[in-house]
Amino acid sequence: MQIILRERMENLGDAGEIVDVKKGFARNYLIPQGLAYEASDTNVRRIERERNLSVARSAEELAGARARAGSIEAISLTFNARAGQEGRLFGSITSADIADRLEEQGVSIDRRQIELDEPIKALGVFSVPIRLHSEVRPEIKVWVIKEE
Repeated sequence: MQIILRERMENLGDAGEIVDVKKGFARNYLIPQGLAYEASDTNVRRIERERNLSVARSAEELAGARARAGSIEAISLTFNARAGQEGRLFGSITSADIADRLEEQGVSIDRRQIELDEPIKALGVFSVPIRLHSEVRPEIKVWVIKEE
C-alpha cells in the first residue's frame, strides 16, 4: 500500500515522501496515529499545502528571531556578587538569574533558551549565547564584579 508520510520516520523516509508499506502497518498504525495519509491525489495536494504552510511559518519565525537578536546583542548585564580572594563567587549566576535581569530590561526570554553550560562561579566578563531559533543565537555580555 502506498502512503504519504506526514513526518520523518526512522527506516521509512522523510515527510512528504510516498512510500510502500504493508497494508496492516498503514491501516492499523500509521494512518490512525496521524503519521501518514493514504497516497491519493487529494492527499498529495493536502501534503503540498501543509509543506507550503510550514515553510512560510518557519520563514516568518526566522525573520522574527533575527529582528529580536539585533536588540538582544546590544544588551550587557552587570551582576554584583560576593567573592573570595581568588575571585571565586560564594554563590553563582544561573540562567534563571540572567533571565530575571533581562526581564527587568524589558526582554522576555525563557531561562531554557539561555545556553549556559554551567553556572558562572567567577568574576569576569562572559559571553552567554541565547537560542532564539535553530539558526539564530545572539550573545549577551555578562559582567560579574565584586560586591563592595
